[in-house]
Amino acid sequence: MVQFHEHIITELLEDCNGGLVVLSSGLSLSKLVSSLLLLHTHSEGTLLILSPSSATLRSRIILNLKTLNPQFTQIPSEITADLPAHHRHSLYSSGNVFFITPRILIVDLLTNKIPTSMISGIIILNAHSLTETSTEAFIVRIYRSLNRAGYVRAFSDKPHAMVSGFAKAERTMKFLHVRRLHLWPRFQVYVSQELERDPPEVVDIRVPMTRYMVGIQKAIVEVMDACLKEMRKTNKVDVEDLTVENGLFKSFDEIVRRQLDPIWHTLGLKTKQLVSDLKTLRKLLDYLVRYDAVTYLKYLDTLRVSESFRSVWLFAEASYKIFDYAKKRVYHLVRSDGTKVREVSKSAKNKKRKVKGDNKDSEEADDGTPSSSNAGLVLEEVLEEAPKWKVLREILEEIEEERQKQGGLTEELLAEGKDTDNGIVLLACKDERSCLQIEECIFKSPKQVMSEEWKKYLLSKVQLRDIVHKKKKKPKDPKGFGILDGVTPIAPAQNAETSSISKQEHDALLAAASGLRDLPENHDFEDPPHPDFGGRGRGKGKRKAGNKKGPIVNGVSEVHSGSREASTSYKAETSVDSMVLVKHKNPDTATANAKPLPPVHFYALESDQPILDILKPSIVIVYHPDVAFVREIEVYKAENPSKKLKVYFLFYEDSTEVQKFEASIRRENGAFESLIRQKSMMMIPVDQSGHCLGMDSTFESDLSTSQNSMTRKAGGRKEVDKEMQVIVDMREFMSSLPNVLHQKGMRIIPVTLEVGDYILSPLICVERKSIQDLFMSFTSGRLYHQVETMVRYYRIPVLLIEFSQDKSFSFQSASDIGDDVTPNSIISKLSLLALHFPRLRIIWSRSLHATAEIFAALKANQDEPDETKAMRVGVPSEEGIVEDDVRAENYNTSAVEFLRRLPGVTDSNYRTIMDGCKSLAELALLPLEKLAELMGGHKAARTLREFLDAKYPTLL
Repeated sequence: MVQFHEHIITELLEDCNGGLVVLSSGLSLSKLVSSLLLLHTHSEGTLLILSPSSATLRSRIILNLKTLNPQFTQIPSEITADLPAHHRHSLYSSGNVFFITPRILIVDLLTNKIPTSMISGIIILNAHSLTETSTEAFIVRIYRSLNRAGYVRAFSDKPHAMVSGFAKAERTMKFLHVRRLHLWPRFQVYVSQELERDPPEVVDIRVPMTRYMVGIQKAIVEVMDACLKEMRKTNKVDVEDLTVENGLFKSFDEIVRRQLDPIWHTLGLKTKQLVSDLKTLRKLLDYLVRYDAVTYLKYLDTLRVSESFRSVWLFAEASYKIFDYAKKRVYHLVRSDGTKVREVSKSAKNKKRKVKGDNKDSEEADDGTPSSSNAGLVLEEVLEEAPKWKVLREILEEIEEERQKQGGLTEELLAEGKDTDNGIVLLACKDERSCLQIEECIFKSPKQVMSEEWKKYLLSKVQLRDIVHKKKKKPKDPKGFGILDGVTPIAPAQNAETSSISKQEHDALLAAASGLRDLPENHDFEDPPHPDFGGRGRGKGKRKAGNKKGPIVNGVSEVHSGSREASTSYKAETSVDSMVLVKHKNPDTATANAKPLPPVHFYALESDQPILDILKPSIVIVYHPDVAFVREIEVYKAENPSKKLKVYFLFYEDSTEVQKFEASIRRENGAFESLIRQKSMMMIPVDQSGHCLGMDSTFESDLSTSQNSMTRKAGGRKEVDKEMQVIVDMREFMSSLPNVLHQKGMRIIPVTLEVGDYILSPLICVERKSIQDLFMSFTSGRLYHQVETMVRYYRIPVLLIEFSQDKSFSFQSASDIGDDVTPNSIISKLSLLALHFPRLRIIWSRSLHATAEIFAALKANQDEPDETKAMRVGVPSEEGIVEDDVRAENYNTSAVEFLRRLPGVTDSNYRTIMDGCKSLAELALLPLEKLAELMGGHKAARTLREFLDAKYPTLL
């Protein structure tokens, strides 16, 4: 364990109340928590860890516990709703450490199934994502009210998220009931001294980008700047946030949407599209330095098709350069006589190279096709390789030379993974797709990889053409002509040179693809995973039959050239899913003049696994720079000061990759500086015993003073308001509404309900729907069934439609609401629902707090609900019909539906009829006067009597 972790733990143990710890990203939060858990003893009581949203952090903590103390047998297990109540109670009393889901913990706290005096403390691992209405805040409030001696320790390694919003750190500390804020940035004295005492050997390599890459980057930045200027014209967003530097981060989308969501329904289509365009442009910048030229061009082709009609950025002045330069990185168009085609080959005259190898066939196919010969244009490949590929190979050759000079270790010693200079080389990339492609570049050659990507690209063009042709085939018997037949006649372009060139370019691509399609060896190629998914797929398109690769086992794949003994120990250790760990050996099929390369292990940064502690590499090549991973390398070296470690950083010179890396460091430092200022000025209220008062302290004071104010209420003769009770379905604790209701002073009773979500009184049942859930329920038809059961069992069924507080209080703008009933309109669906169930009450709520006020108003003159009765509503029973019961068997629904369809029976009198007679048979025998009394008039009674007494016509 590093020493600054010891300082953090010492500070936490000094305060028995707990505290909030904010670390720089990458400073091993999982190791810090693991070390803290090792200090826990049975005598202190049970320690509960709220399960983090990411399973990766939980798996890291468990792995670190096994590594730090192999004899530590009490590995934390997880308490979930699958365990029965008595089993959970025994675990709460055991004195061990457990992970627990927030939903089951709050339910057990509210139902008094937890011996809170035996719970020593609660650990929260995602403090940056908490809000005042979150379930974690609800848990802490209940826990503090039942156990004042326990502690709450919260952790976060996302400092920039702790400064979003007004005084977020101070508000977080208040609703977590902690008094101390522990800040540990990278520039803190203890941290910087330890990490810089024995740093690894660092080689910073700046790779110049190609001319076309520079042009594309410059064009994207220009387009992004133009979009930001357009957005500034709306006067709806803070101008300080609208910078290109902020636009490089994912949090930029959250910043903009947070400001625009409340007025989203008032924005025009252009402004809404600008928000989406900025996200697309950020991806384009990221993919430029991450993927090869062909994949990048293919992604641009998909954007041109999917966004051409609505995007704003495509109409920017510099947008054409992005597409033009991306094409020039892959191919050129030249005339068959060698002359230039306008400006197409002007800037790329010196970049042309002739087609080699298998592509001679495609060149012959170009010359042989009628479209290309008529057009007079042929394709000339460029297939620009990523500049980092060549530099990476040079680095690996240099590493292998040094290994041979030093008399490198044998394969057996390499497998043992000792702490000495074991020569393991780790290459860290952003995603799995990058790992797989770089692996192929090492295994084969960059030219061959680019050639294969180019063939896939051409074959995808042919496949797309075949699909389009199938759709355009007319039926044998045409139903009409022109527009009536679904085909709009379009006049051909009149000598438009640009359109003719694009047509000729398309024909040349198809001709080259047709030539490739005839070759038998090309049928094994598959499309690469779409770059829009971040390369999270397994990259099956990269797996060819001749690669000599083993199958993927537990997310680990290897490249073998001879021996299989090299990585067996790593396989046993790493059973973590989604890890990319590829071991590569220089193949025997390499060319004779190629220099030997060392074994390379590949790691995807997106998998977020403790790869350094598992592999213990001697050389780390950071192919895609990441701040958190850089800090992990520093911590790893500080933990192993005697180990030789050399780190290579590969940056594209003067690129947004460098800018983003440096900006992330500046942003983190700025966040810590802001937190330091907040810490010097924040005021945390405490009671007489020194305990922190939370956000609801004003409510608690109101309750305490209510007894003293009784003399002002009719001399004390007016009764004090009794505590309101709300029965809540277990599934509703995924939302924050029970927390807000509890803040308002209502007693929450969690049970499993068959009908409804909230029972406010014996008469009122509420089905709560968020906006997203409302749309999904209408689509699946679930809402109709839910309302039907509420109408059957409760006199006042309520559908609550709840909007988010930070979003617009509107489904759609008024101009989008049509006059006609349409099956796709949400307003039409709601109207039909209200027509079908006249007794249904629909309530619109602006926010969670507004919902709490509505519930309090609805309960004002109502009796409190009965818990046992609410649980039995609609639940099938084995006993059959029970008198005065509300279970499903006591309702003959088919008879009730039949009664409501009889002439003269309406929604206002059918319940009276049901109370006046026990069955339909008895109804048929009632006299007219009794029917008139039950149905509220002689006219309705006569209508029903005539229907019942009408003779059945014979079929003679």
